Amino acid sequence: MTASHRSPAGDSAPPAWVRRPANLAQAVTAELVERIVRGVYPPETPLPPEPALCAAFSVSRTVVREAVKVLQEKGLVHVRQGTGTMVTSPALWDMLDELVLAATIAEDDGLTVLDDLVVTRRVLESDMAHVAAQLADQEVIDRLRALVDRMDEVVDDPAVYADHDRAFHDTIMQASGNRIARGVVRALEAQAVNTARYTGRTERALCVASNLGHRRVYERIAAHDPDGAAEAMFTHITEAWLVRRGGPGDPARLRR
Repeated sequence: MTASHRSPAGDSAPPAWVRRPANLAQAVTAELVERIVRGVYPPETPLPPEPALCAAFSVSRTVVREAVKVLQEKGLVHVRQGTGTMVTSPALWDMLDELVLAATIAEDDGLTVLDDLVVTRRVLESDMAHVAAQLADQEVIDRLRALVDRMDEVVDDPAVYADHDRAFHDTIMQASGNRIARGVVRALEAQAVNTARYTGRTERALCVASNLGHRRVYERIAAHDPDGAAEAMFTHITEAWLVRRGGPGDPARLRR
C-alpha cells in the first residue's frame, strides 16, 4: 500500500483498497500492521473499537475480528479484559513475520533494523559455512566453484549477479543441513532483498569485490576448513554490507 492510499491518523476515510480485494481480512490486517508500526496506534494504547474499524474500512465485524485475531498471532496486540484490544510493545512483535518485518524496515528512518538483519544473517551463515566445510561433497564444491566463476563473468549485470549471489549462499546453507537457520535467513532476506536501502550500490567494482569474498568462502569450504570458512563468511557478509550500506548512522551494531 502506498502512502497516498493511507488514511490520516484519524482514519476518517476508508483506504482505496476497499474496492473489495479477494480477502478483506488480509487487507485489513496489512493496513493495521502498517498503522501500528508507524505509530498511528502507539504501544499500550487501545485499537479503535470494532464499530470504528468497521466504518473506517467499510467492512463487517467478522472481517475486523478476523484481522484482530491475526494481529494477536503476530504479537502486535493483546486483549485486556475491561480495556479492549491493546497494542503491544515492539519487543513482543514477531519480527520474522513478513508483514511486520516489511513494515518495520519501511518505517526505519535509519538503518538499525537492516543492521540487525545483517548481524543475524552473519551469525547464522557463518555457522552454516562452518558445518558446510565439514560436510560438503564434491558435487557441492563443484557447484560453488561454478557459481563463483560465473559471477566473475556477470559483474556488469547486477541483476544476474544478484541471482547467482543468492544461489551461492543458498547452496552453502543447504549443504549445512540446518533447515531452521536457512529458513530464518530466507525469511529475513525475502523482505529486504527488494529494498533499495538493502541492495544499495551495485556498480561493477563492488560486484568484483563481493565475488572475491565469495571465492574465499568457496576456497575454505573446498579445503574442508570449517574455521576458515566461518571466518571468510563472517568477513564477506560484513564487508559487503558496509559497502552497500552508505546510509545514516554509525554501524556500531556490526562491530565485534
